[in-house]
Amino acid sequence: MAETRKVHPVGAVLLIINLLMASRISLSRSILLLQRTNNHFPYSHFTPKRFPKSNPCPLWSSSFSLCLQTLHKSSTTTATTPPSISNCYSSISMDPVVDEANPLLQDFEFPPFDVESDLEELERTVEPSWPKLVEPLEKIADQLTVVWGMINHLKAVKDSPELRAAIEEVQPEKVKFQLRLGQSKPIYNAFKAIQDSPQWPSLSDARKRIVESQIKEGVLNGVALDDDKREQFNKIEQELERLSQKFGENVLDATKKFEKIITDKKDIEGLPATSLGLAAQTAVSKGHTDASAENGPWIITLDAPSFMSVMQHARNRGLREEIYRAYVTRASSGDLNNTAIIDEILKLRLEKANLLGYNNYTEVSMATKMATVEKAEELLEKLRAASWNAAVQDMEDLKIFSKNQGAMEANDLTHWDTGFWAERLRESKYNINEVCAYNSMTVSAIAFCVISVADDYLQCSNVSPSIEELRPFFSLPKVMDGLFNLAKTIFGIDIEPADGLAPVWNNDVKFYCVKDSLGSPIAYFYFDPYSRPSEKQGGAWMDEVVSRSRVLSPNGTAPRLPIAHMVCNQTPPVGDKPSLMTFREVETVFHEFGHALQHMLTKQDEGLVAGIRGIEWDAVELPSQFMENWCYHRETLMGIAKHYETGESLPEEVYLKLLAARTFRAGSFSLRQIKFASLDLELHTKYIPGALESIYDVDQRVSKRTQVIPPLPEDRFLCGFSHIFAGGYAAGYYSYKWAEVLSADAFSAFEDAGLDNHKAVKETGHKFRETILALGGGKAPLEVFVEFRGREPSPEALLRHNGLLSVTTST
Repeated sequence: MAETRKVHPVGAVLLIINLLMASRISLSRSILLLQRTNNHFPYSHFTPKRFPKSNPCPLWSSSFSLCLQTLHKSSTTTATTPPSISNCYSSISMDPVVDEANPLLQDFEFPPFDVESDLEELERTVEPSWPKLVEPLEKIADQLTVVWGMINHLKAVKDSPELRAAIEEVQPEKVKFQLRLGQSKPIYNAFKAIQDSPQWPSLSDARKRIVESQIKEGVLNGVALDDDKREQFNKIEQELERLSQKFGENVLDATKKFEKIITDKKDIEGLPATSLGLAAQTAVSKGHTDASAENGPWIITLDAPSFMSVMQHARNRGLREEIYRAYVTRASSGDLNNTAIIDEILKLRLEKANLLGYNNYTEVSMATKMATVEKAEELLEKLRAASWNAAVQDMEDLKIFSKNQGAMEANDLTHWDTGFWAERLRESKYNINEVCAYNSMTVSAIAFCVISVADDYLQCSNVSPSIEELRPFFSLPKVMDGLFNLAKTIFGIDIEPADGLAPVWNNDVKFYCVKDSLGSPIAYFYFDPYSRPSEKQGGAWMDEVVSRSRVLSPNGTAPRLPIAHMVCNQTPPVGDKPSLMTFREVETVFHEFGHALQHMLTKQDEGLVAGIRGIEWDAVELPSQFMENWCYHRETLMGIAKHYETGESLPEEVYLKLLAARTFRAGSFSLRQIKFASLDLELHTKYIPGALESIYDVDQRVSKRTQVIPPLPEDRFLCGFSHIFAGGYAAGYYSYKWAEVLSADAFSAFEDAGLDNHKAVKETGHKFRETILALGGGKAPLEVFVEFRGREPSPEALLRHNGLLSVTTST
């Protein structure tokens, strides 16, 4: 897909289907298209030229098997395929099974929305049994899910006007079919009949969860509404889909639109060499062919690596203020203004909730989550109380420190000062220079976990210091090598590069094969690591391409293997250097890989609850946040922290300082997440669209108890809050804190066993894999956690890790 082609909007959809082999479907709760919209790289020993050229083999079902058979034969005759790749090939059925009814094997101009005929056939023949209800239903949903998933994925990683037009043209038909499926009374009644049948007690936990979920989802999708109300409900759903799409496009366009050209080097004093190189590289891409890191010109953008560097390192206070104001007012004016869209989204969500018999949209959201409204608010308030005094002290520390440094702004520190002076204080306190990254709590796109810069602005997480001086110690190849070694140690799997086995959407994308301890492939995944602000959505996420499924087995015996993709937006290589990562970028890769592991290591054969499917949203961050903890494990960190040129290990004293810095400004970072979560709940619980109080009034009110420095009167960060207005976190942003409790407590099981005890770590890792990672959505998350931990979760580990335990105890 390197060449540029002009395509008719409908042709753009065809182009996607022909060339793109990945989806944007994530964390699906239901069979409704199984939809919920939401790192690593070449090893030093692996040379891409050895691998066969990528070919457009659809990576699913029989079409992949057939195409792969031809590709496999041709590649073996040239003797260019490494043994490990051949093994990955052989894991997939080579039988030329051609399903003429599979729309993915046919040429078509429009996506195959004629699956509605299959739905009509199912409704006519449906019986309250697994073979006559669930299996055909899964097949129907999977057909459209894969196609629409490809489209959504490409929009996130390779956006274009043609693609937008194509999506806009076909999206109403997709939503129409989704509603048609979700509101099918014959299917709903069949699930009810299964639940009421004498066979119900003998069903497996997974099958019971599927039946219960489909019944609940049917109600939430309006199956029980009268005809006139159902028609109104459907109009709301269509409009919400359109508005969310437009919201995300506006954020992306506003981010791309801004650029600050700097020609005088004194205006960007303080920026690290890596940031100067990136700014010059951006300038070259914008037509300034003579730009260089040393002499400029330099272009600053609102893309995460550029924006964060300015806010943390630029000595020019005026520049920091300009960039900050541009960031917090994105998509809030002119043709890209999201204000009216937000109000309309909130209005329609409230109408939808009322139609379903709920008081507000938060109640609708909580119907499919672990928490209740009361429990979520209770958790947030406890954490706010534990964090407030610490956050106030954080600000006092900055004032005192900046005053001692002779800063003119010491008595008037504001938003564009805190990041800069926090880094200077950290340098003084720990003798290390740190560049903080955006807070990682976000959208796959489930989006499945999507870490969106648009939502979180730029703050250092209390567990995520990124150290500019340490970039040379964190080259992407070494980080991925260490991550894969960790996965082998604790989960008993091997991960090998498999480029050439599947087509990719960008030359930077890599493909991997995951094998069990016997060397048999059990999963695959793509990895798209670098920022591409001109076409790629910001943040980081993991989504499924296809899930594990017995029903969709390619050969009728072994289940279909899961395939995932991981997408990040980290600093790309500059010049002849590899991608040198900040510590936060390292954590982000570990985070997304945790999501991927839950998708790929599932042992659940029921496709509707395999992997990440069917897991309550507020539990889905458990494995991802769990993996972040290993970034502070000495053996793991020291294994990846090798200087990319000299091979020198990270000095021991620096590692110890890194650990000490882990709880730096913990109160401040905790409050920021609590602010996002509290504002989300407030807007979806109590806010009345069109009343006297505006969304920005609500923001200011919530901020009074969650921010030590109130937001600027003109702050419009809500216009970029993609998590809740263009992703899956509406009335669910609290999930990050909820899942943090689960993940920290899960990691404490390894701490209790002894992190230096390899045997105990492996045993605990095996138990984690067999429960948290294997069971998927086939069992309630609380039951899964208790099965792993032996008890219900406790917040003690989270508070201890964040350095807030003593504060909470006294509170």
